[in-house]
Amino acid sequence: MSRLLNKVAFITGAAGGIGLAAAKLFLQEGASVIMADRDAGLLEDARASMEELTSAEGSFNIVKTDVTSQQEIEQTVAHIQRKFNRIDIAVLNAGIPGANMPLEDYPVELFDQVMAVNMRGVWLGIRAVITLMKQQQGGSIIMTSSIQGLSALPGTTAYTTSKHALVGMMKGAALELAEFGIRVNAIHPGYVETPMMEAIHHAVVPDAPEKFQASIASSVPMGRYAKADEIARLMLFLASDESSYSTGSSFLADGGILAALPTF
Repeated sequence: MSRLLNKVAFITGAAGGIGLAAAKLFLQEGASVIMADRDAGLLEDARASMEELTSAEGSFNIVKTDVTSQQEIEQTVAHIQRKFNRIDIAVLNAGIPGANMPLEDYPVELFDQVMAVNMRGVWLGIRAVITLMKQQQGGSIIMTSSIQGLSALPGTTAYTTSKHALVGMMKGAALELAEFGIRVNAIHPGYVETPMMEAIHHAVVPDAPEKFQASIASSVPMGRYAKADEIARLMLFLASDESSYSTGSSFLADGGILAALPTF
């Protein structure tokens, strides 16, 4: 329970789903966790959830942050620097799904919003933390991509584009930052039981979301969705010193979905 002892972790999109699961796990493993999200109400709910972890070894702070705002994300990182004078881990997890509709019908404004959160927000996060990580000669940056960063589904061009872009961003950043001891990796979750996925179920099949979820789960070789904490444990490995020689890589947690795809 001390794999992150004395480490400082910055997590975006931390008010729910995978981000909150990672915050809880990192706290239990001894980290000081700074939780960032743009939804102040959800952050307060997350605070109550974090405070229930009475046996946790670390501590946590909550900062309302819109990752699409350069000013806000730089202010949050400056706050972390003043308080801790280091950032060992940056989990750049904030993301939105956009809509499921044909490319020709997809609103330009929504496409721009998806790219702003899912891609620009991650780029701003990396840009904000690397000065401090360079000074301390080390750090681990973890991006949350998706299986749609390695494959595609019809009707999701904005989301798929944004998640593919993260792979290129990850590889480029990993090469630039390796000499400073900064590791950069991406995780690619499959279907996970999160509020975002639940909202997608209701949006796509409002009359039978549970049936839709069951149908998707049956297509997964392992026959189920992941729990958010299962994805958080992969993040924990990449955040810890156990992955000290891993950088520039994509890590799948998809229940075997992509292994089942045909190869050509």
